[in-house]
Amino acid sequence: MRVSVVDAGSNTVRLVVADAEGGVPLPVHTVKWKLRLSEQVRPDGSIADEAVERLVRAVAAAGSAAQRWNAAGPLAFATAVVRNAPNRHEVLQRVGAETGIRMCTLPGETEAELTFLAARRWLGWHAGPLALLDIGGGSLEVAFGRGRLPDFAASLPLGANRLTQEFLDLQDPPGQPELRALRRKVRHQLRDVAARIRWEGPRTAAVTSRTFQQLARLCGSAPGRHGPFVRRELLRKDLREAVRTLAALPAAERAQLPGISAPRARQSLAGAVVGHTALKLMGLRRVVVCPWAIREGVLLRYIEDGADWWTDTTTDISTNATAPAPVPVPAPSTGLRIATPSG
Repeated sequence: MRVSVVDAGSNTVRLVVADAEGGVPLPVHTVKWKLRLSEQVRPDGSIADEAVERLVRAVAAAGSAAQRWNAAGPLAFATAVVRNAPNRHEVLQRVGAETGIRMCTLPGETEAELTFLAARRWLGWHAGPLALLDIGGGSLEVAFGRGRLPDFAASLPLGANRLTQEFLDLQDPPGQPELRALRRKVRHQLRDVAARIRWEGPRTAAVTSRTFQQLARLCGSAPGRHGPFVRRELLRKDLREAVRTLAALPAAERAQLPGISAPRARQSLAGAVVGHTALKLMGLRRVVVCPWAIREGVLLRYIEDGADWWTDTTTDISTNATAPAPVPVPAPSTGLRIATPSG
């Protein structure tokens, strides 16, 4: 079975085509389109018409590529930049009407659940009780669990691009008052979730997303050309130094640092502040950088639980779309499990 997934994020639209024999999504083709949707959001949070048009073209191109590779789907979803937009229904309906691909948004907690599943499958059961952090452009996902799916999952409005726009766009590089205000916001938002992670006492903590991958490279981990099987770790003390380094430089000069790409240089400081603050509040000194994230989580859940899971889980599906029929794989009922401490 060959399946595909399309992920419309804050910066890029990505297509992954994977073979699913043996229950493991092995990539055979990947491609991305740099749209930077988050930079084309109106003051009220809605997505501008020009950005919607570019999104439509990218999704159409992804669908054509998936067909050329004889893949079912694609399973198409958009993350926080579309999920939080007041005109998200219109955006999704237009994508469906003009491409024939049903695009949806996923609740933030579901994104955390799927990313946790990907990290669990990558790291294996020897990881034990597992904490998961994922910094996106619009939100931060946190999860914890002892099994295949998390016992606790949360999504917080602490995305690197969102916080950059809110706190760090007044001057480049930002001043200390702006950085202090950013840290206060992050600490306030993370207080309860961090307390839960400390209470659970994870044996392993994993981080995913391009933001964490680039920060890990800045802090000395192996470059991407060494492949996904090289173990990469990120130490909290190194991340603290990375915050100081990034805060002293304008965005253009950050892009000259190891691992920091030009498109993400502007938001790298906010991502580093969120990452360091989260690790400090959660009592985590060391995290493992996991190459699998939400796209692999979607593929794994589809492979393991079937096409009905995707239909039952997705929200805001564009009603005007006529999507290709998914592969008929039987699926048990599913649901997000969120637990709270007793006592």
